[in-house]
Amino acid sequence: MSPRTTQRPRSARTLATVAGLSAAALVLTACSGDADEASGGGEGADDPIVVGISLPLTGDFSEPGKGVQRGYEAWAQFVNEDGGLLGRQVELKILDDQSNADRVVQDYEALIAQDEVDLVFGPFSTRLVVPSARVAQEYGMLFVEPAGAAAEVFEQGFDNLFYAAPAVADDHYNYLAEEILAMPEGERPQTVAVASMDDPFAQGTAYGLRDKLAEGGLDVVVDEVYPPNTTDFSSIAAKISDSDADMVIGGTQYQDAVNLIVALQQLNYQPDLAAFSTAPTNPEFAAAIGDKTEGILSPTGYTETASWPSNVDFVERYTEVHGNPPGEDEANAYTTGQVVAAAVEAAGCAEQGECQQQLIDWLRTNEVDTVVGPLTWDETGKPQGAHLIQQYVDGEIQIVLPEDAKEADLIYPKPEW
Repeated sequence: MSPRTTQRPRSARTLATVAGLSAAALVLTACSGDADEASGGGEGADDPIVVGISLPLTGDFSEPGKGVQRGYEAWAQFVNEDGGLLGRQVELKILDDQSNADRVVQDYEALIAQDEVDLVFGPFSTRLVVPSARVAQEYGMLFVEPAGAAAEVFEQGFDNLFYAAPAVADDHYNYLAEEILAMPEGERPQTVAVASMDDPFAQGTAYGLRDKLAEGGLDVVVDEVYPPNTTDFSSIAAKISDSDADMVIGGTQYQDAVNLIVALQQLNYQPDLAAFSTAPTNPEFAAAIGDKTEGILSPTGYTETASWPSNVDFVERYTEVHGNPPGEDEANAYTTGQVVAAAVEAAGCAEQGECQQQLIDWLRTNEVDTVVGPLTWDETGKPQGAHLIQQYVDGEIQIVLPEDAKEADLIYPKPEW
């Protein structure tokens, strides 16, 4: 580890968050512990640190949005149980942006300028991250986000943004691409069908894999794009089935993946490999497609079995509260809290104004231990890591790539669904 790690937060448990819900806004003030006794000196030392957040709790991205909400809430709850941040309790104010880019801009304008929150965390989805990060930059606010991984996020010239995950969208499938292209030419897939939501993140994950395979000699025989609100996948499924492609790649969120897979099942299309982004990490996924998950692949920046010290603690405490372990959306949100908390503890401040630049400057040159592993960033806010590849094996989603991190062997070809 780098000597820079000596500047990290004082313990893995000083990194958390809390929340509550009303029609358009969730506001919850944690009451575990006496903030007056825990706080340090100075003006406002007894006041909570208020974090402003906008999330898609309704609309196209509501399913993963609620997972991010759970992760933020866990972060706040645990940090408050452990004495707070800078000795102060943490309070989340969460607004519902309804999966709408115009609404998310209004939300962050209100949170920063009207509510005068101390800190902001990012929303879910590249579509919402880019406009909200622009608002945060206009106000000079640090903007750490859990789910904006498309290339365009890092091409905007933001100097306040950091993505709280191991890798960007284009690189999510790198290990899978390497594995396929390393197969003997007569054994590996020859043809590929791609269907992606018209969404920067979904397309980034799918096209990153598509392009690497095409460069390696595989033939892309179907390449379809559909609007985010698509529910009828019969025509796209028919094109994929008619192509009899050896491999299908879905650039998906959640419900679109479920609908597409069900449509493919109904046509008895049986690929040798099937990879879908985001959806397979959702706990409802297996039941939604009729428990026919065996062999389905997905990239992930997180596994609950990782031995990072803060992850062991996170999984134990989250499971105790919720009755089930956290997923990737929850973990990336929790990571966002950890990253911001590390900067706050190092800089010794959490408020609007000059403090925000101190937080940004610290993150530019330091490494942070998180539940997804150690994170560092380049000058655009892009993390310097890679995603794991997971697959449903014996009914459970397990890490299969890379070799040194695998929990099970890669299944190829995929069993029939």
